[in-house]
Amino acid sequence: MKKGWKILTGIAAVIVLLLAVVMFATSGMRSTANDFFGAVKQQDMTKARTYLSEEFKASTNEETLKEFLSRSALLNFKEAKWAESSINGGRGELNGTITTETGGNIPIKLMFIKENDEWKIYAMQKPTAGLQPSETSEASAGTTPKKSATTVPGKTEQIALARQSMHDFALSIKSKNMAHFRSTISNMWQSQFTTEKLNEGYAPIIKADIDLTVLDPLEPILDQEASINQDGVLIIKGHYPTKPSVVSFESKYIYEGISWKLIGFFLDIK
Repeated sequence: MKKGWKILTGIAAVIVLLLAVVMFATSGMRSTANDFFGAVKQQDMTKARTYLSEEFKASTNEETLKEFLSRSALLNFKEAKWAESSINGGRGELNGTITTETGGNIPIKLMFIKENDEWKIYAMQKPTAGLQPSETSEASAGTTPKKSATTVPGKTEQIALARQSMHDFALSIKSKNMAHFRSTISNMWQSQFTTEKLNEGYAPIIKADIDLTVLDPLEPILDQEASINQDGVLIIKGHYPTKPSVVSFESKYIYEGISWKLIGFFLDIK
């Protein structure tokens, strides 16, 4: 009996030790998160941005950050409770709940990356509140990010993403220069494709002299359920009900900062 008790005691000690190791390993992320929301509570966006990764800051200025926090009711921050945490190499994640001054509880997910041995917030995701519908020649980045735990957006957001991507693409095709389109894509894609390279990649469509802005008033039809692959890339496939030719597309996104950003765009007209 004593031997069995010693074994159980030993197992318990190992579990406690492992929990202590996990808590220590993730304490840096928790500290960064708490300091970030402390600055948010003071509505000090300049200080809040110091806890963001370089890519996050590059894609999100103070005004955009404050707008997102206001829209998400996070400016009314009171306290944070972090329920789950994980680390994989130089990346990490915190899942928890933000309690607001008015008593509301907001689920939130923060993704981190190590920069100069410090944890910085790489992306921030808040599930959309309210009723959600059920989820039932390409130039693209040469590499993709590590696996992400982001969730598939609702159908309404998928359609909005697809429409915006097509709109930005159409404007550049019409002007015969991909500069505008490039300004809207992910930092990762931008770092690998200059405007000149995008012009080359989409040259056949540019030379075809097609005005895709006529698609702006139309709502695309999704051909299949959107999915997030093992690399954290959101894939949306669909088409526009045009005649006699049908415009089909495949858009690929990664979550950067506070929103989905394009990392690949394929168009087919037939």
